[in-house]
Amino acid sequence: MAESELAAELPRRWAHTRGVAERATEVQRLLGEAGDLLVAAATLHDVGYAPRLAVTGFHPLDGARFLRDEHGADERLVRLVANHSFALLEAEERGLRDELASEFPLLDDALLVDALVYCDMTTTPDGGRTSAQERIAEIISRYGADSVVGRFIRRAAPEILSSVQRIEAALAAQPR
Repeated sequence: MAESELAAELPRRWAHTRGVAERATEVQRLLGEAGDLLVAAATLHDVGYAPRLAVTGFHPLDGARFLRDEHGADERLVRLVANHSFALLEAEERGLRDELASEFPLLDDALLVDALVYCDMTTTPDGGRTSAQERIAEIISRYGADSVVGRFIRRAAPEILSSVQRIEAALAAQPR
């Protein structure tokens, strides 16, 4: 589904998505039964960027609505997509916080939420690996510090870095 929506029109976004999904397959063992949910969310997290789906222009909300309304997707999956990588903070910048929060409440599974943040924020726009610090800097550089996205990512940076640190610690503690 993500490939059909993104690959042709947004090949760079599709490359990022594939990279995020690859990270998810690497960390899914941390999540037990929820591992497959992480991989699905990673694969679909940016589907809302697809031009035909861009209703509000806020990709987490547009993607979650698409998954819910057109595909009847699992509620947990939809909520992960809607709230990935601290989207609620960006929604606030866009005047959509109440809409996002009421329609798609945050998922109460800290490890799963952190894992998706880790996968997204350690993947470059081209699908390669990066550090969360480099990814945050790249986003600010690409969008501009005073843009909606720039303001959001600067506000979210401490939370993003904490999520990534928790997942890195969990991965380091896993037997090889």
